[in-house]
Amino acid sequence: MAAARTTILSILVITTAASLWCVSSSSSSSSSSSADAAAVEFVKKTVSSHKIAIFSKSYCPYCRKAKNVFKSLNQVPHVVELDERDDGSIIQDALSEIVGRRTVPQVFINGKHIGGSDGKFVFF
Repeated sequence: MAAARTTILSILVITTAASLWCVSSSSSSSSSSSADAAAVEFVKKTVSSHKIAIFSKSYCPYCRKAKNVFKSLNQVPHVVELDERDDGSIIQDALSEIVGRRTVPQVFINGKHIGGSDGKFVFF
């Protein structure tokens, strides 16, 4: 259990650096307006339907590291690769509205946001 907690703590380091790297790749979308209601609902349903949910971008090295942390713990997260979806930017706007950040990765465990690129984690 201590090793697992240490591994999860390593996400803090990984995602802190992500705030400088994996920001929105699309400047055409603005998070200042209210996010699409369907996208907000998609995020909420995804988070509530999976033990571990990660909103990610496939090319982001910090996202890959976060996913690998769970793999090393023999946990299989549900991953939403925003850059591989036509509605990825809209979903990213919804994440911004929900968690206050537009960066990736954004990680949820048991329906609880544990952190993202800002490096702030709330342990359960």
